[in-house]
Amino acid sequence: VTQGCTMASPKPLSRFWEWGKNIVCVGRNYADHVKEMRSAVLSEPVLFLKPSTAYAPEGSPVLMPAYCRNLHHEVELGVLLGRRGQAVPEAAAMDYVAGYALCLDMTARDVQEECKKKGLPWTLAKSFTASCPVSAFVPKEKIPDPHALRLWLKVNGELRQEGKTSSMIFSIPYIISYVSKIITLEEGDLILTGTPKGVGPVKENDEIEAGIDGVVSMRFKVERSEY
Repeated sequence: VTQGCTMASPKPLSRFWEWGKNIVCVGRNYADHVKEMRSAVLSEPVLFLKPSTAYAPEGSPVLMPAYCRNLHHEVELGVLLGRRGQAVPEAAAMDYVAGYALCLDMTARDVQEECKKKGLPWTLAKSFTASCPVSAFVPKEKIPDPHALRLWLKVNGELRQEGKTSSMIFSIPYIISYVSKIITLEEGDLILTGTPKGVGPVKENDEIEAGIDGVVSMRFKVERSEY
């Protein structure tokens, strides 16, 4: 009997998108974005989920769903969990972080507006295939303070979004603690921490480039889904 069969397969964080299960997203976490969406700042984070098939690593395209007429970019800092956590105390939350990734929360804005009007969940607007493009994994050591970063996003070379993570309404430890009281978090899970202002539309063949100053950048082409 070969040893190989009994050993658990290794799960490298450098390829978190291949095996990570849960993608938990926080809405309304930058006041300037809340304002541009004409929403209200809430006393607790708004949460929604993306399936693991939403992952689009660099090199694969951003897919615009066939039912979407107005696809928006939202650049976000993603926080990757390094261990399982349930009701994690805020003071210990950073011990659960393995690293970070730059992420796009691609949003079918026309569909989201319909969902909001009808009081329906945002699944169709936020959780479609390839709705979560991600950068390379950034180990925790490379970002001593995740609340001191500048995020930016360009479409076809034109700057559309820029924001500082110091402007977050809810801090990363608060978010990890809050989410873990509702959803048990596991190693490889990703939390998207919200987007700054400047969200806007992309169309087929556009090139999206985004980065965290001095840390990581990424590039994606927009394609229309065939189904």
